[in-house]
Amino acid sequence: MQEIQGTAGWVWRSIVFEVPWYTNYFWGLIAISLVVWSLEVLFPWRKEQGAFRKDFWLDGFYMFFNFFVFSVVISGFYAVIQRLFNDVGIAMSDLTLFNLSHLTIAGQWVVFFIVLDFVQWITHIALHRWPVLWQFHKVHHSVEEMGFAAHLRYHWMENILYKPLKTLGVMVLGGFEPTQAFIVHFVAIAIGHLNHANVKITWGPLKYIFNNPVMHLWHHAMFLPPDHPKGVNYGISLSLWDYLFGTHYIPESSGTITLGFEGLRDFPKDFWHQIIYGFKKNKKGSTDLEEYPSTQK
Repeated sequence: MQEIQGTAGWVWRSIVFEVPWYTNYFWGLIAISLVVWSLEVLFPWRKEQGAFRKDFWLDGFYMFFNFFVFSVVISGFYAVIQRLFNDVGIAMSDLTLFNLSHLTIAGQWVVFFIVLDFVQWITHIALHRWPVLWQFHKVHHSVEEMGFAAHLRYHWMENILYKPLKTLGVMVLGGFEPTQAFIVHFVAIAIGHLNHANVKITWGPLKYIFNNPVMHLWHHAMFLPPDHPKGVNYGISLSLWDYLFGTHYIPESSGTITLGFEGLRDFPKDFWHQIIYGFKKNKKGSTDLEEYPSTQK
């Protein structure tokens, strides 16, 4: 309970500007969102798409729910996990595989960014290839018109999966304080917002390193190539992993492709039904978790 109160207090102090600006994730998220949204309005890639696209407000609600409200709720759970580690005599330093203390702060940030992104890339693949996890990940892929706020539209169960793995990624890096990671955090938000934005950016030769809106739009395509039926372009911030492991796919860059998955018409359209999706009983009497997604072609 103390952990939940502490996290809630941190969110409130952020809102009222009682934390340093460079670690104020609440207003940092708003500032990044306004900048990227302005780019969408001024330089739209899909010009027929309005500034207030379909599900604009729903995605905006998801953005704050997943980033702050759910963080408060789940903070107690991770505190319990940490206590269990302590009870069996396992400290964070016991899991250290790479000590970064000899690097500069900038060097530590770069290594932390790369390791964290690779962990998320692997997790993202699991969300597509394991039927149970795909049922939750459908929420993110239910976006029909892409925009910056779609970045944080995802089922709360994804937090349950992502956060422990991201924490593990931090634990294997010795000599690095997570509190120093604010710059990595803001960079990742900015890249994620841009990847989902209605702007046409490819970064030129850097496209082989950094993800971009053109590449990520194809990740959300309803119809996929036969040799990658469960997904392509899994990169979060970096495209590097997709090019290295052959999961990249960008056949053209018009931006005029159909997004979603088979069965999207019957998928819940409101927040409350989406966040319980994957647990409810369907008409056949089985749960959504028991069905394999025939969604990716």
